[in-house]
Amino acid sequence: MPLLAEYFPILIFLAIGGVIAMAMVGSSLLVAQQKPYAEKLSPYECGFEPFDDARRKFDVRFYLVAILFIIFDLEVAFLFPWAVSLSDIGIFGFLSMLGFLAVLTVGFIYEWCKGALEWE
Repeated sequence: MPLLAEYFPILIFLAIGGVIAMAMVGSSLLVAQQKPYAEKLSPYECGFEPFDDARRKFDVRFYLVAILFIIFDLEVAFLFPWAVSLSDIGIFGFLSMLGFLAVLTVGFIYEWCKGALEWE
């Protein structure tokens, strides 16, 4: 039971936060003028009327570019701290990073073979 008592301030904090959030939303609904009309409720897409269904299939290149971004983003995010602490982590840390870079290289080669690096 003493363990649960330590979480009681967190519960109070969440309750107060929930009450404040509901009060803000409720007061905006009461005070603000709610006048929806057709133009306000219509779908908006980059300043012009949508010209196609939103549920259509995307070209696979969009997903390949996303994978490419993740590959390079992860590489940069993990290489910097690794390089800073390389003297402390020793040979095991060095070999672990080589394994990580090998996995990223496989992903990069996959992207290259699929043609994600070729722009039309």
